[in-house]
Amino acid sequence: MPAVDIAAGRIHYVERGDGPPVVLLHGLLMNHTVWDRVIDLLPSGFRYVLPDLPLGAHATPMNPGTDLSLRGQNQIIADFLDALDLREVTLVHSDWGGGLFLTAYGLDQRVARLIALPCEAFDNFPPGLPGKMVAIAVAIPGGVALALRQLRIRFLRNSPLLMGMMAREPLPDDLVREWTEPALHDKAIRRDLIKYAKSDFRGPELIANTEALQHFSGDALVLWSSAGKVMPRDHGRRLAELLPKGRLVEIDDAYVLSMLDRPDVVAEAMAAFLTNQRTGAV
Repeated sequence: MPAVDIAAGRIHYVERGDGPPVVLLHGLLMNHTVWDRVIDLLPSGFRYVLPDLPLGAHATPMNPGTDLSLRGQNQIIADFLDALDLREVTLVHSDWGGGLFLTAYGLDQRVARLIALPCEAFDNFPPGLPGKMVAIAVAIPGGVALALRQLRIRFLRNSPLLMGMMAREPLPDDLVREWTEPALHDKAIRRDLIKYAKSDFRGPELIANTEALQHFSGDALVLWSSAGKVMPRDHGRRLAELLPKGRLVEIDDAYVLSMLDRPDVVAEAMAAFLTNQRTGAV
């Protein structure tokens, strides 16, 4: 698995294809494998790059003292794009919405288009019951390791307090085991996760940083799920209306992780957006 060194540390990633770059992000306690059901369905002629961000399922701890707050995570994304010299990027957001703040922080120079699947936005940080459980876990000594072990127990994982509202169908054991392995066995990975989870999530600032997307001039697809409660349905509409060139497409029968629930529908909508941009069609 290739990796690139930036100021924060080593970022591992996978990539395939050649052409205009499409960078696919992931959520907290996840990595690039969340896209496994979709990636083979996406159109050829693009360079798909999937970094493992330091959100708790990354393989290598970040350098001590690295800023892993919302702003620090955005700097990591920007530095990653710089390190690979990716230009005119289509940036794809899912679950974790912090990357939407690149525009607010003045770090979106390499981003030309965006796709937003259900993700945190406005003041929905951390999101819903699962987000509240993460906040509790990081506040208790040993709480993160305990929560990770609970995620490996299927009936606990399927509870609405954990992952039950993230995907329509129960998440596979092997997928969750891969996501939880790094932090369970490396306290420095847990340290990175805790540093992010203890970010100063202030409602007015979160809303303002989301609303900065009104200054994003590129084309945007808001590919939102109509079901589920973790990422409110109304947030999809609000994002699409906020973005000057935003378009809303809703997916039925999917929760937050729509790329797992409806990979065919997600891939079809993404493909239409990507190929229209390539050909200049509207």
